[in-house]
Amino acid sequence: MSTKLTTPHINVWSSGTTAPGLVFAGPMGHGSNGLIMDNQGRPVWMEPTGAGVTDLRVQTYQGKPVLTYWSGQGMGGHGEGSGIIKDTSYRTIAQVSAGDGLKADLHEFTITPNGTALLTSYPTIQFDLTPAGGQTNGYMFDCHVQEVDIATGNLLFDWKASDYVGLDESYLRTSDDPTADGTTAAKAFDPYHVNAVSLRPDGYLVSFRHTHTIYLVDRTGSIQWRMGGKRSDFTLPANAVFAWQHDVRQRAGGVISMFDNHYKDGTTGTSRGLILSVDEQKRTASVKLELARGGHRGNAMGNVQFLDNGHYMVGWGSDPAATEFAADGTPVFEATNIGSGSYRVYRSVWTATPTTVPDVVVVQGNGSTMQAYASWNGATEIASWRFLTGSDASSLKEAAVVKKTGFETSVAVAAAPHLAAQALDAQGKVLATSSVVNS
Repeated sequence: MSTKLTTPHINVWSSGTTAPGLVFAGPMGHGSNGLIMDNQGRPVWMEPTGAGVTDLRVQTYQGKPVLTYWSGQGMGGHGEGSGIIKDTSYRTIAQVSAGDGLKADLHEFTITPNGTALLTSYPTIQFDLTPAGGQTNGYMFDCHVQEVDIATGNLLFDWKASDYVGLDESYLRTSDDPTADGTTAAKAFDPYHVNAVSLRPDGYLVSFRHTHTIYLVDRTGSIQWRMGGKRSDFTLPANAVFAWQHDVRQRAGGVISMFDNHYKDGTTGTSRGLILSVDEQKRTASVKLELARGGHRGNAMGNVQFLDNGHYMVGWGSDPAATEFAADGTPVFEATNIGSGSYRVYRSVWTATPTTVPDVVVVQGNGSTMQAYASWNGATEIASWRFLTGSDASSLKEAAVVKKTGFETSVAVAAAPHLAAQALDAQGKVLATSSVVNS
């Protein structure tokens, strides 16, 4: 009652010890689509403005933990917006745009150790679509990969797919979808669908969903190798073959991870987190670990996060769930009913104190009592609430102290004309005090 923000009621299951931290998700189709929650599925922070949000997570910028996400308008398979960076008080400290007049796409916003951001973009161009069964002068989404300096906005790298990847590599044809057949700009064809970029010392690891391929692109823009798809330079055993993949990441020790969607439009298959051991010299790859559970199938979106304690967090994308696995692949935690899906899901340690004050509201009871409600969106260090009442707003006294019981805490107190609430930490220190409300 102390807030109008809403989020889905998320169900959780756990067995064993999880990695430390909170869970970060982007529930689609219900209320706030940027959500931080605890291990019981209870909200800690809900994006307060109703903005479109994807890829909510904790990253490091200028040596400090920050909350980042893409925000903008979804365009039905991609997006147009910018990357947002907030500090531990939820103040926006940077907004990162794509370079050369392009709009940053929702699929990627990764901060590098160099203070740069990796972005993608989907401009519409006219192009010869005949290799995909389309018209000579048709319309399609070209896919750009960019690296932008966050502090200055300078464009450091800009690579476009149409210069290097033929339409014959795509698993889509213009005839597959009459609403995206490339006959007009409003029906632009999507042959590539870039959805992940990972920085390496020798360039960029780039994932195209619609070619089922991972590309190593060097800093000149040249493709050094392809893994998967129709022109793979790697030999993949049957159990390592992937399709419609997301969240491809270069890991230490010659390991590449991804979310292998592996099915589309209701066809058979089970999605999985896929971790490959890769020998780039021999051009071979083998399955190091497969993370699957309960037949989860996400035909779109999804991710695999490596956690500091050796665990893995797998977001199942359009299957609205996320599972944490121990190092050996045993599930130890699962959240379900994450809206109608979440682009990615993460677990991270996050400590934050908002610049806003707590919210408080009061509802009259039976005449001698009233019910007080308090919440503080985004505050992570609240252990208990102190409720203050009085006949004069300037001279309130303690009426009750109760343990925090989730996003919102409620208690019955003796009726009084005025009420306020104080958020207390584990040592009883006052973190913040709400405004005084009339009862």
